[in-house]
Amino acid sequence: MSVRPSFWPLLIAAAIAGCATDGSYESRPSPSPRADTAPAPPPDAGRSSPPALPPATTAPRPTPAPPPPAAAQPSEREGRALLDRLLPTNIGDRSGWAGDIVTAFAALRIVPTPDNVCAAIAIIAQESSFQADPPVPGLAGMVWRELEKRREKYALPKVVLDLALLKSSPDGSSYKARIDALRTEKQMNTLYNDMISELPGGKTLFAGYNPVRTGGPMQVSVEFAEEQIRKRPYPYPRRDSVRDEVFTRRGGVYFGIAILLDYPTSYSQMLYRFADFNAGRYSSRNAAFQDAIVRLGGQSLTLDGDLLRYKDGVPAPETSDTQRALLALRPRLQLGEAEIQRDLKLEKTFAFEQSALYQRLYAIADVSGGERRPREMLPRIDLRSPKISRQLSTEWFARRVDGRYRRCLERYWNDPST
Repeated sequence: MSVRPSFWPLLIAAAIAGCATDGSYESRPSPSPRADTAPAPPPDAGRSSPPALPPATTAPRPTPAPPPPAAAQPSEREGRALLDRLLPTNIGDRSGWAGDIVTAFAALRIVPTPDNVCAAIAIIAQESSFQADPPVPGLAGMVWRELEKRREKYALPKVVLDLALLKSSPDGSSYKARIDALRTEKQMNTLYNDMISELPGGKTLFAGYNPVRTGGPMQVSVEFAEEQIRKRPYPYPRRDSVRDEVFTRRGGVYFGIAILLDYPTSYSQMLYRFADFNAGRYSSRNAAFQDAIVRLGGQSLTLDGDLLRYKDGVPAPETSDTQRALLALRPRLQLGEAEIQRDLKLEKTFAFEQSALYQRLYAIADVSGGERRPREMLPRIDLRSPKISRQLSTEWFARRVDGRYRRCLERYWNDPST
């Protein structure tokens, strides 16, 4: 096989395109912010069950709760004082971290209560140990293994690949040296951007296909950050791309707090928000919904919180197992296929809880089981990523973060000044 020398850079670029890792630091990729942004309602503990078989209606719109009174909003100085009490004492630049967290809460109009602040602190500690650009152990080895797979796929002689990677990059070092020195996803992102600008046809072939999808101290997805900025003003002056902001401390904290807290839920515990942070918004609610389907129909379902199949963030035409199970329950639900499909499309929003499908299913399930079925449940998802070398799950992640969260609250309540 003969290949013109000018074509080698393109082959190398294609090889490296599949090298970066995806997903959160030990998480699934963060979801797009399609959920409602109204203030969260109170937990659903103690609510009465919905009436049996409520009438089918068009897709409802949730009624936003009134904003809290101005007096309930702590001042920036009060927020900083709270963070000074709760942030770990052994982190660098505590004042800088406190400032970025306070700014994020203010920009998102989320009250910095001890619960909310401890939730953010717990996620940052879990995902990055308070490092703005956390290192990924063994990143260079992961990249080289993927490059080897690409080399074999294209039948590229090893000596040719080695020689091509000795080419100097914009920072003066060779691509080989930069791969060997890789420690963080930010470095990998910069490397990939250099390839786009340097290689012939790089902008045409690879712009928009940067494989680095998450980053920063809370390991937020670039996709979420880009959609978040379309919905809300970004609180900082921005000179570079949204992608670059994700890798900064201030941007990573802002986007991370947004995906964690800036959507309404009926959850009784913060634990389920932690699971959603890992698995996608409303996954904990939807996993409980899937469990109710199983209890009624007897079908086997993976309780992962995804009611539909998705491709590139939008519902795919393929019918999911959850859809098939619901279609089998149509006579009992007294809903047609189109009505079921209509309501399932609300699964990533708070409005799903007011849908005819949701209310009718639980009305039947509560009566059939003789007790109120749970409306929240930890999704059953095994975590897979080149960065994960042991068996982990969404439940593991949520409980690990919840432990950090509870220890943070203990510090608050045990503080003599509280």
